[in-house]
Amino acid sequence: MPVAHETLLEIDLTALAHNYHYLRSKVESNVKFMGVVKASGYGSDVVGIARKLKELGADYVAVAYISEGIALREAGIELPIMVFHPQSANYESLVEYCLEPSLYSDFVLKEFISTAEKLNQKNFPVHLKFNTGMNRLGLSEEEVEMVTGRLNATNSVKAASVFSHLSASEDWREREFTLQQIHTFQRIAIRLFDQLKYEPLLHICNTSGIINYPEAAFDMVRSGIGLYGYGNEKSEDEKLKPVATLKTIISQIHHIKKGDSVGYNRAFTAEKPTKTATLPIGYADGIKREYGNGTIGVFIGGKYAPIIGNVCMDMIMTDVTDIDCKEGDEVIVFGGPQRATDFAEAGNTISYELITGISQRVKRVLIEH
Repeated sequence: MPVAHETLLEIDLTALAHNYHYLRSKVESNVKFMGVVKASGYGSDVVGIARKLKELGADYVAVAYISEGIALREAGIELPIMVFHPQSANYESLVEYCLEPSLYSDFVLKEFISTAEKLNQKNFPVHLKFNTGMNRLGLSEEEVEMVTGRLNATNSVKAASVFSHLSASEDWREREFTLQQIHTFQRIAIRLFDQLKYEPLLHICNTSGIINYPEAAFDMVRSGIGLYGYGNEKSEDEKLKPVATLKTIISQIHHIKKGDSVGYNRAFTAEKPTKTATLPIGYADGIKREYGNGTIGVFIGGKYAPIIGNVCMDMIMTDVTDIDCKEGDEVIVFGGPQRATDFAEAGNTISYELITGISQRVKRVLIEH
């Protein structure tokens, strides 16, 4: 892999392919696969990820908002794109760019049908989201007749899929609740199929659902975090390969005397002569203040260097007293010897928040090997 000469996020498409094939192997070959690329491809490079997923054989990609889908279309992505959380103010743009909305309430269902009819659409594909226990977005089981009544009364839209979202598929202590969600979803699907007179695709499994409940794969599965190398538990992490590696360099080395302080608020005071390395990355890049003052460290020349003092907006300082290093040397923040999961847990958060929070001012570099 190339050596970094600046702060960058290295995105390994070979690792993405490994993760895709691993997750694909968990379900039957006839089950469709939706790759979730919202939040800039979980903080990576959404266009590069989407192109690779198409090459790998993914059937769909999914984003959170209409603007994300438009950006993919303008970059030439031709795969079907599902929008999880569309807003009615942008429905005309959604239709223009051939994006497929999740319709999760009576309000959005009525609004989208109205827009589709106004634009003279026929059988425009939509996805019906039902709430089976997440209690975030979704139609209720009691609304099945309302939904089918509205769909049967128009030819402007047609349900491409019916789906729900598992709340705790990674947690075996919640297995009974997860199975209850799956059974509720099956019950909803049977009623929908009977009243619609056709059978949309069914999907409920997220990454942990694919791994822990492959029997609930139905017609399609959705994977987000798993594609990027994280399986929500350490045993699965070992079978996946992190796609993103955050790298930077040493800007300057200081030799600090005993009693001297480092950084804002003098948060670190040397108890002995100390060698420090200043790195050009900080909380404006996504490395939050929670990671300072020895909470976690980085790797320089394969050796661990704890972050000392407060994290600054554009810089962090590390203790490299026992590391043979020089200005310009490469630094691994996460990826390689330290997974984003480990880094995030030190800051009392999760890998999702860490990787999606890497600022867009950090250069993205795609690699494949």
